[in-house]
Amino acid sequence: MNRFTFSIIIAFLLTGCLSANNSPVSYSAPNILFIMGDDHTTQAISAYGGILAPYAQTRHIDQLAAEGLLFENVYCTNSICSPSRATILTGKYSHKNGVRILGQEFDGSQFTSQSALKQQGYQTAIFGKWHLRSSPTGFDDYKVLSVHGRYQDPRLHVKG
Repeated sequence: MNRFTFSIIIAFLLTGCLSANNSPVSYSAPNILFIMGDDHTTQAISAYGGILAPYAQTRHIDQLAAEGLLFENVYCTNSICSPSRATILTGKYSHKNGVRILGQEFDGSQFTSQSALKQQGYQTAIFGKWHLRSSPTGFDDYKVLSVHGRYQDPRLHVKG
């Protein structure tokens, strides 16, 4: 997906949230909460109704899905953790965003989804796993794991 296509998708998501002159309309822009879990299949989230739904119930995620948006036809271009994150942030294939394998540093100067959202007046933040060997850029706030793999009492890299 190139930058133009990515921009169109972001614009589509924001359609109706802002007037033509980019000033807020009489109603608020929707909140966007993007949850990305490591190594989840649709079977691991009961909102998708997979074979594990009766056993692995995710009631809070199911409620978010019922009240918001649930992606039902999505494909992953690179299922490795870091390259997948970089692809989601940039809308570019791994060979274009520079993160093709684990351990490569993410170039935060690229056009990203958080940049597009900030241009539309959104506040942006990321909390949790970053795993891109660079500090997050373009976010108003962040608290990310500074070391991969330490999830019990983790050390967080905090903005500022």
